[in-house]
Amino acid sequence: MSMFLPEGGTIGFVAPSFGCATEPYKTAFDNALRKLKEKGFRLVLGPNCYRADGIGISAPPAECAAELTEMFGRDDIDAFMACGGGELMCETIGLVDWEKIRAAKPKLLMGYSDITNFIFPYVTKCGGYGLYGPSASAFGMEPWHEALEDALALMQGKIDTVRSYPAWEGITDGKKDEEHPYEPYNCVQTAGIRKYTNSSTGVEQTRDTVHFEGRLIGGCLDSLQVLCGTPYADPVGYAEAHKDEGIVWVLESCDLNVFSIRRALWQLRAAGWFSNVKGFLIGRPLCYGQEMMGLDQYRAVIDVLGDFGVPIVMDADIGHLPPAMPLLMGSYASVTAEEKITITMKV
Repeated sequence: MSMFLPEGGTIGFVAPSFGCATEPYKTAFDNALRKLKEKGFRLVLGPNCYRADGIGISAPPAECAAELTEMFGRDDIDAFMACGGGELMCETIGLVDWEKIRAAKPKLLMGYSDITNFIFPYVTKCGGYGLYGPSASAFGMEPWHEALEDALALMQGKIDTVRSYPAWEGITDGKKDEEHPYEPYNCVQTAGIRKYTNSSTGVEQTRDTVHFEGRLIGGCLDSLQVLCGTPYADPVGYAEAHKDEGIVWVLESCDLNVFSIRRALWQLRAAGWFSNVKGFLIGRPLCYGQEMMGLDQYRAVIDVLGDFGVPIVMDADIGHLPPAMPLLMGSYASVTAEEKITITMKV
């Protein structure tokens, strides 16, 4: 049974985190629905898509959990897009009926940021797959960026390889606002990736080609830190089950400053999360360029993760500074980092 979205298939839209209730997201979401319908897809909207009645999420946690459980269990829906990220989806996951989720036919839910609270448990506890990619309202931009074309193609199973993009949008570069809801990414930044490997003298930046393979897991570090120690995440068990393949960790951050990033990585490491790791893919943090008391975004990572003895690729096109390569979490990934990054993913 394929989990990919077929031609003319049905996309369900859910809002387990923020809904599309305010501008520019509401108008952009409406346009996204129009564009996807024009491509021949059938659309089913959950009851919370246009709501803003929750705290940091679209609706009260029980109602968000009920929407996700009911929609995911429907056989007439082939794949899902989340309306947006948010702040407190963690409060919904204990109310989701995970037995019904496991029993449902496999489906891809696409989203990122706070949607880590579903994708990470679904991959590490249920053995499923999740699509770490743009929120539904992003598909309302005119014209679509290549990253959106990639995301839809990956959801359909039409491609299995993504590559990083020529430029990206810094935190102050975006032009999308209430008056310009269809504005595309304003990609004017060209700073590239950094690659770190171990040598006889420690962890060093390298210009050499870096390659590693393993099962993709991870997501937004803000959410992963909250999941640590709960019954809803089992990366240790997942890594043990895939010990012959190894793990490729994908990590990016939103609200965390450089010290928060370092503390969060220390916590996950102390909890044993990084067992059987083969390499780290670190997205550009939203605090890109920040330095505090001698700590920057690079040392925040390599000082904690460097002695695993595996490659660390940083400032990847992943996360909150678009565009972002869509990633099939749970897939077996082959990662090659030269001047750019190429990732091939197999289920």
